[in-house]
Amino acid sequence: MRVLRVIFAVLFLLAVGVSLRAATSSADGPHVHVQLVFPEGNFLPVGHNHAGLYFKLEQGWHVYWQNAGDSGEPPHIHWTLPEGVSAGPLQFPAPKRLPLGPLMDFGYEDAVLFPFALDLATTVKPGPAVLHAKVDWLVCREVCIPGKAELEVNRNILLHAPMVATEAEPDSSIWKRLGNLMPTPLPANDKPAFQATAAGFRLAVETGQRESVATFFPADQDILDNPAPQRLTPTATGFILDLKKDANLAASPAQLRGVLELSGGRAYELAALPGKVAAVPAASGSMLPRAAGLAFLGGLLLNLMPCVFPVLFLKGLSLVRSCNEERHKLRAHGYVYAAGILVSFWVLVAVLLGLRAAGARLGWGFQFQSPVFLGLMAGLLFFLGLSLAGQFEIGLTWTSAGGSLAAKQGYTGSFFTGVLAVVVATPCAAPFMGAAIGYALAQPAGVTFAVFTALALGLAAPYVALTLQPAWTRWMPKPGVWMEVLKQAVSVPIFGTAIWLAWVLAQAYGADVLATLLVSWLLLAMAGWFLGRWPAKRWATAVAALIVLGAVAVSAVAPGRLAVTASKASAPAAQGGWEPWSAEAVSRYQSHGRPVFVDFTASWCLSCQVNERVALNQPAVQKAFADANVALLRADWTHEDEAISQALTALGRSGVPAYALYTPGQSEPVMLPEVLTPGIVTDALGTLPVAQRN
Repeated sequence: MRVLRVIFAVLFLLAVGVSLRAATSSADGPHVHVQLVFPEGNFLPVGHNHAGLYFKLEQGWHVYWQNAGDSGEPPHIHWTLPEGVSAGPLQFPAPKRLPLGPLMDFGYEDAVLFPFALDLATTVKPGPAVLHAKVDWLVCREVCIPGKAELEVNRNILLHAPMVATEAEPDSSIWKRLGNLMPTPLPANDKPAFQATAAGFRLAVETGQRESVATFFPADQDILDNPAPQRLTPTATGFILDLKKDANLAASPAQLRGVLELSGGRAYELAALPGKVAAVPAASGSMLPRAAGLAFLGGLLLNLMPCVFPVLFLKGLSLVRSCNEERHKLRAHGYVYAAGILVSFWVLVAVLLGLRAAGARLGWGFQFQSPVFLGLMAGLLFFLGLSLAGQFEIGLTWTSAGGSLAAKQGYTGSFFTGVLAVVVATPCAAPFMGAAIGYALAQPAGVTFAVFTALALGLAAPYVALTLQPAWTRWMPKPGVWMEVLKQAVSVPIFGTAIWLAWVLAQAYGADVLATLLVSWLLLAMAGWFLGRWPAKRWATAVAALIVLGAVAVSAVAPGRLAVTASKASAPAAQGGWEPWSAEAVSRYQSHGRPVFVDFTASWCLSCQVNERVALNQPAVQKAFADANVALLRADWTHEDEAISQALTALGRSGVPAYALYTPGQSEPVMLPEVLTPGIVTDALGTLPVAQRN
């Protein structure tokens, strides 16, 4: 695959490659700006000088690291220089993982500077000089476009450094921002070692502290299976990283060379030798029971979340209606409801693990990043609301088919109510859930399923407990006309949830997508009218079914197409003192000595919106942020965002909300709970050192 891509790139470059000839230090090509950067002004004194090759990329496009991964090619530069002047090779900052279908590339997005050394010998001729460079690159997104340019700079060569230092703008600002991001040699005391395993290699590094984030980029090609997840096990003094080897690797390498990225933007050059590596502690140890217990508590509390409570209330209403049934039937309904929840969670986890194995980084609530899912979910709740409000009875058409079928439908209803409870629960994160799910998704599949099973059991527990203890139903009101009135009242929060999903679509994808959703709702209302006007009539049911299919088509096709354009919009501008998040912004503010508060949020996350209104946007909290000189960054995960997914994984979280408070000089941030109050936030700010709060 890699050979084919490189051959294609070379042929394309020879055939239609973009060639830019310029007598200046910069050039613009398709999706990229290229520039020679000389930060120290117009003079080049004898000795060692800094310079760099700068790429500014359009959103979504990337160039490659020295080891491009499964495909691609790094930039190259060839010089024509005066006698006595020599240029060193390009140096490559730490890259990022760039999944592309089943492949994994290594490279850079947004902007990158490749530093190089420019050395002038004492025999160089002083005076004006022309430095000429031929640059070629490959810039890729879903497709790859080769490019090349000829760049020149004119500099005055001096035998001695000038008495007054000068800086060239904007070259100096580019260098200050990107020139110091090179990996540094790994400290000698960190003792890296690797050991061959049946699947690949086990890399161990001792940094002197527990490491919760580590990514290894191999310097040599065809050593690792690049798309495979790298399983991290923190230790008391460092970490162990399990790496999968390339399928065609015949012999273990003499060294494992590459770049190691750790939390806080730390990047090191690594050359590990073979050695004995301790076995990874079994996941069935003390962490698994604790994570399962937290997940169970989180599942219990999910029942009280506004997105789940209406569904649980419907089940309670059905329990009142059937309180006179035999005990074994009540228990059966409870078990079937729990089975619907369990199966839904297992399917969700299987999809998550499958997509992650393919290179995607997804977390809790990932399906709400899809406009198609949002549209279909909103339509389902709207249709359910119409039924609860009394426009039609969902099951009336089929009840005439016989009592046994009606009974079967009852169990089916319990099962799919459990499914619905899981679907509407995913945009919510209850207390205790964040750490448990983050731990589960970083473990082997068996542990992941165990923790999510505990979460499912917690969600199902309240209703199952009622069915197992029929005596508790004596405290409930007797069935009567009030139940029909209450059922219609429950349609209000159901409609409210549908309106909220419509708001999410409008916020994320614009008015055009919202218009298609409203059209689908109109079709669903027409289908409900046929079912209510001619109940139990087969022809009316057939017409309603066709109209519902039309509504599904409108909800699924149009939003997906329109959202492609909407999702390409640039990041939102800063609002209310909040700036868009980036890892570079966190590092920049920390380097300036400022604390940083990051709000990981999404418009579809109901818990996030509640926390913003009751805590983060409160005047007292905003004043506390200002008094502590805190930089406020908002990481919006409404759309799928690989950088935010990686940041959440690094923090031990798998979804939103998540809140991180970074203190300058500290490698790990303080994580706040998923449910905020003003006091929780101000108390966390009160722990900052006094010097950083001025």
